[in-house]
Formats: sequence, structure tokens, C-alpha cells
Amino acid sequence: MTFSASSFSGRWWLGRRALAVLVLLLGLAHLGRAQVQLRGTVRDKETREVLPFATVAVPGSGNGTTTNLEGEFTLTVASLPVTLLVSELGHVRDTIRVTSASEPLALALAPATVVLPEVKVGSYPFQLVDRAFRHLQRNYRRQYFGKAFYRQITRISNEPTELQEVVWNVKSNPARMEGTTLAQGRYAGRPAITNFSNFSLYTRSFGLYDPRQDSTKSLALLSPNVEKNYLLELVGIVGQDSTGGVAEIKFETRPELTKYRAEGTVWIDINTYQVVRYRMSTPNFTATTNNPSQQYRNPRLNIEMDFQDGEAAVAPLELMKVDLTAELTQPGKPATPISVSSFTFFYDQGTTPTGLPYARVSVDDRDLDAIRAKPYDPEFWANNPVVKRTPAEDEVIAAFEKKGAFGTMVKKPAPKPGARR
Repeated sequence: MTFSASSFSGRWWLGRRALAVLVLLLGLAHLGRAQVQLRGTVRDKETREVLPFATVAVPGSGNGTTTNLEGEFTLTVASLPVTLLVSELGHVRDTIRVTSASEPLALALAPATVVLPEVKVGSYPFQLVDRAFRHLQRNYRRQYFGKAFYRQITRISNEPTELQEVVWNVKSNPARMEGTTLAQGRYAGRPAITNFSNFSLYTRSFGLYDPRQDSTKSLALLSPNVEKNYLLELVGIVGQDSTGGVAEIKFETRPELTKYRAEGTVWIDINTYQVVRYRMSTPNFTATTNNPSQQYRNPRLNIEMDFQDGEAAVAPLELMKVDLTAELTQPGKPATPISVSSFTFFYDQGTTPTGLPYARVSVDDRDLDAIRAKPYDPEFWANNPVVKRTPAEDEVIAAFEKKGAFGTMVKKPAPKPGARR
């Protein structure tokens, strides 16, 4: 076989290119191995109290995380040194240059100044809430695609009886979650007087605004009826400076609204009218049980929504918390205190559609049925940095894992005919 000069030169060039690609891949592999995991705690600089749900991010990269209930965080970065932006509503943002990961980082944020301008009282909070409502209306169709980690713990008489964790592929918008599909899930529980098989409905169905409802009849805070249905108080402008700030507004339903009660606080950016954080408690929440001999007394539902911190006029959800407390009553028995707490953290979000089948929430959904349909993967949970835990949650999880409770949720396949058992 003979070779021409042109064919030889072409093969030589291809060989050089293949070598260059190999060197590049080796370099990328080296970079992958060189990733650094940072750990630390964020506290208030004055009180030294930990700051839950503070944001720790690499500016301009989309790489970030939030602290857990103990103010702790874990963040993987490509290399060191790196600059981190640390922020939390009610505190002054700060940047820190990190050059070593040998010791946990101790980060502290100074409290932000809360100003109550005399010129911005009276109708000002109503104007802000109305503008935030119009802002949601205009931007409701903006969609985000990513993942969400959900943890739910049930406690009866302060003893944990259920633990549920799932990772959803999620579609959301600036007001709510639009749909989910289960990526991974696990559940563990022990015999108890009651359980919660669809508590995630509250997280997946609650939103600040829904265009499918008649907003002129809505009792929601963000609606055209805010003056009619609510009393508002401007607490102050958090972090006000030459560029703006965030208005902290307390709200409660007017006394004449006897069938629906709500109270809480909303934080609204005074420049963009983006809702930054929303906390609401409803003291006369209707909670029911499938057992006709049981009833919930004094139920209270608490909901919190936080949106990503940044300069954008429209931001996706960053976290949701939903908590239910009540007393379970049964004939001839003392009332039993019950609490269900859930936390949802959104991550890896973007605006590029994924093509996944996101299902809208339904009252017929049952979390346990969906979890059982997925094989239990212990490695996924053991090595997932997104699975945030407080020390108290670690104890609960360790207790369930020790009993093999998670593994029992996996149905063993039936033996094949003739196979040994």
C-alpha cells in the first residue's frame, strides 16, 4: 500500500489534533480532581447567632449554596484562591477571599440598617404590595428549570416518627412551583398514631399568585384587594442606601375577615418590586385526618418562601419552608402534640427547557407511592452535598438508617421460577 504526501500530511495533522485533544481532556480531568470543598458557618457579627438560609456564592459563576438551620454550609469550588459573596436579608453583604480549605470558615455579617423614612408611611406599603403584585402578573410566564431537595420530618410528642427526602426535577416561576417529576426519594417511619402521606402538597401547590384564579376575589396578600383585606405596617427599609433597599412590611387580615386569617411579613425590593422573602402564618388552618375518630385541634400552618438574592428584577425560588403544628385528639385520650416540618432547597436552576414531563400537583398525589416506584440508592444520599442536615436531623437520619428503615421501602423482586431462595 502506498501513501501520497497529501494523505500523510493529513494523517499527521489528525494525529497532532488527537494528541491535543488528549492533553486537553487530561487537563480537564486534572481540574476535576483539583476541585476544593469549602465548609463553614455564617453568624451575626454582633450577636454571634447563626444565620440560617444565608447565601454563599462565587460571584458571576452561578455556583452557590445556602446555609442550613445551624448556619452551616458546604460549597465546592474549582480551585483556590476564590472570592465568596455572603449575603442574608437583614444583614450587610460581604465578600471574603479564601486561600485555604484546611479549616472550616467562620463568616460573620453585620446587621443591616433598618430605616423608617417619614415620607414613606401611610399608603406607601400598600403601593409597594400592589406594585409587587403587578410585577408578578407581568413576569409569571418566566420559567426556571432545575432541581429541588425536599426533606420532611414528622414528630409526635417531640419524637421523630417519619422522615421523607426527595429530589425533584422541578419547573418553577417567580411566584410558585409549576410542576415536578421525582428523581430520587426515600422514606422511613415507625408505627405511630398518624402519618402524613401527602404533606408535600402544601409546598407544591402554594404560591404568591395564580392567574387561573380570579384575582378580584382573591384573599391573597398579592392581589388587587390588599387594601380591602389587609392591614399593613411598614417596619422599615432594610439596607437602604443610594441604590435602594428592601422594604419590610408586616401584614394581617382585617378583623372582619373571620373565615380566613393570615399574618406575617413580606420583604419587597423598592427598586424592582421583586418579592425577596415571604413569611405567612394562618392560625385557623383547616387540617383533617382520614381516621374519623381523630381530630386536629389548634392547627397552625407556617409558610416561608425565599427568592434568589441578586441584582435581577426577576428571581427564581431559592427555598421554601412549610410547618404544621397541632394537637391530635382522640376520644378518651389526652391530646397529643404533633408537628410536621418540611424544607425545600432549589438548585442548578436555569431558563433552558429540559423536555422532562413535569406534573402539576394533584390532591390525589401520594408521596410514598411515588417513592416506592424508585429503587432506593443509598450511595446517592450518602455522597450528595446538596442534602443539608442539622445535627438534630443527623440523629434522626442515623437512627432510621441503623434500623435499615430506608432499605425496607425497596420491594424485592420476585424470584424467578426454579431459582434458589
